[in-house]
Amino acid sequence: MYEPIRTKSVHSTADADARFPHRSREEELDIQLAGHLSALLAVTDELGLDAAADRIAVQVARLRGAPPARHAGHRREAPAALHRRAHALAGRALVVAASRADTAAAILAAERMDAHTAAAADDTVSL
Repeated sequence: MYEPIRTKSVHSTADADARFPHRSREEELDIQLAGHLSALLAVTDELGLDAAADRIAVQVARLRGAPPARHAGHRREAPAALHRRAHALAGRALVVAASRADTAAAILAAERMDAHTAAAADDTVSL
């Protein structure tokens, strides 16, 4: 009554195709966390917070296996805006670090969130 299927199904899973590289969930989270921390590093460098930037760079190097490129140019943006951006980036890093159970990165991200919250509050008071 029915003819057997002679061709490969278009509904086959991607796992069956070995031509494409696949990364594990942990590898994907490492890449994502390194990206968030790198963005945080750029803003932290722009703010001139050298000690904090060095701590972030250590975590990025651990995740990527190589030292990160450091931010060289400054856009002369208002410090309050930079602190808000850094707070948001640290929050994203914290979420990813918590999901991959990276205690060191989670603690660093939480500390940076607290520092940028305090700095943003100080900047708004002085304005």
